[in-house]
Amino acid sequence: MIELSLDILSWALFVAGGILVFAGALGVLRFPDFYTRLHAAGVTDTMGADLILLAMALQADDLSTVVKLLFIFFFLLMTSPVSTHAAAHAAFVGGLNPLTGRSLTYAKEGEGPQPYPYDAGRPPRVTLPEGARRG
Repeated sequence: MIELSLDILSWALFVAGGILVFAGALGVLRFPDFYTRLHAAGVTDTMGADLILLAMALQADDLSTVVKLLFIFFFLLMTSPVSTHAAAHAAFVGGLNPLTGRSLTYAKEGEGPQPYPYDAGRPPRVTLPEGARRG
């Protein structure tokens, strides 16, 4: 009976992961700009792959395989959102504006979100409150 429950749960995870991977791939093909495509890729990378890894862990025969799959699961769970955020941040700082509005047009200069005011790649100067001393 427990094997049947594990099989049903693992197949449910396989199907859910497959649906998320398919939806993410469809989103990468159909979404209009970099940021929405990056979101679709992030869903595929994070949840789709992780659900499939969990399903494989439920079907694994020995403990060492389960531990390895869980390590990969936690690695992807921690690194995929960070890498997606880093790519989006780099594009935003680089000046790539997202599509905005009902007609999904690129924001004009001075409208919508603007990149950080970095000067030649350097972060802005930090001013300390009066009376504060540096380290």
